Amino acid sequence: MEKGMNELDSDFTLELNAEGVGETTEAELFDEADRRLRQLAKGNNDMTGAAITIRQPAHGETPYLYEAKVVVYARPEAIVATGQKDHATTALKEALGAVERQVRNRREKLGKHWEQPGNDPVTQEVIEVEAAEATTSTQEQK
Repeated sequence: MEKGMNELDSDFTLELNAEGVGETTEAELFDEADRRLRQLAKGNNDMTGAAITIRQPAHGETPYLYEAKVVVYARPEAIVATGQKDHATTALKEALGAVERQVRNRREKLGKHWEQPGNDPVTQEVIEVEAAEATTSTQEQK
C-alpha cells in the first residue's frame, strides 16, 4: 500500500508492506501510520517519506508474533525503529512511538544550533580575526 501524505504534499510518500495480516487489518495499519506520521511532519520539512514493514518471524524463533519496522526518510539522515509484539497493531504503535521520540529529539537538538560543536560565538570571532590578520600579513609581505 502506498500513497502521498496528502494531495498538496506529494513529496512525502508512505509505503506499508504487511505480511499475513489481511487486507482489512493492513488498511487499518496504514491509516494509523499515515495519521501519526502526518501529525509528526506537520509544519516541518525534514521528513521526506517513510517505509513500514510488518512481518511474522519464523514460528518458534522469537517470543513475539509480529515485528514492525518503521524507516522515516528524514534530513539529515534516516530514522529507524522496530516494535515487536503479539499483535501487528501494537508492534506498529511501538515502532511509531519510538520514531516519534527520535524525530522530536533530533529536532530539539538541531534547533539548538548554538550548542553544536564549532558554533561558539567567541571561537567564531577568534577564527575570523585570525583569518583577517593572516590575509593582511600576506598582503603586506607582497
